[in-house]
Amino acid sequence: ALAGHRTPPFAGDQTGPAVSPASAAAAAGTVTETGTTPGVPPGDPQAAARMAAGPAFLGMPGAQPPGRSTGAESRTDFRWLMMSDVCKHCTHAACLDVCPTGSLFRTEFGTVVVQEDICNGCGYCISACPYGVIDQRKGDGRAWKCTLCYDRLGAGMTPACAQACPTESIQFGPLDELRERAAQRVAVLHERGVPEARLYGHDPTDGVGGDGAFFLLLDEPEVYGLPPDPVVTTRDLPKMWKRAGLAALAMAAAAVAAFVGGSS
Repeated sequence: ALAGHRTPPFAGDQTGPAVSPASAAAAAGTVTETGTTPGVPPGDPQAAARMAAGPAFLGMPGAQPPGRSTGAESRTDFRWLMMSDVCKHCTHAACLDVCPTGSLFRTEFGTVVVQEDICNGCGYCISACPYGVIDQRKGDGRAWKCTLCYDRLGAGMTPACAQACPTESIQFGPLDELRERAAQRVAVLHERGVPEARLYGHDPTDGVGGDGAFFLLLDEPEVYGLPPDPVVTTRDLPKMWKRAGLAALAMAAAAVAAFVGGSS
């Protein structure tokens, strides 16, 4: 404890039978052998059997690649699939199209950033994002999301996530170079017996023109909660405005015709 600070003793409820001084001494190895297993209540053969059998399988995955595990770890009802849920920084970003205040803008690095001091909290960008990565602050409703560390990029630094990742799973660099590197990694995984490995968001011809942040997945996008074919939610706006204009002209023409007909 720090000087001047005293931590009170723990006084929580017991979660099991009380430990006698003799049992505590045996567990600490300060008495002679009693013929019982430390930590196991005397006369409980089931507890002793569990102790001897070792820890039970709790559903945690093994260290082997998918499909390579054996025994309890080969269960397919539970596995770890990791992905960074950051803004994808779409080439054709619908959030930019719907923002009425200009709070969202495209930076000189090609990323999409929210200026919170301009955001009015309308929430249009949240519903427009095909990935659902934009959120609202509970206090004032202003939008916020990953900026790919715009301040760090401006200072010539790497985004914090890529800088801090201990395994280099998150990498930062020119998109063309990253796409080539990722494709090579997918090929290696296929050779190792992981046919489900694929890239997501790397294709410039997809529904959002490619993502500035793309991913290597080990299963279908839906398993990760990602849309299989993301599209710009505002792609039909020009057609909608055109149809709305034609409808307005038709109504105006009908009104004029009715007025002229009534006058005659």
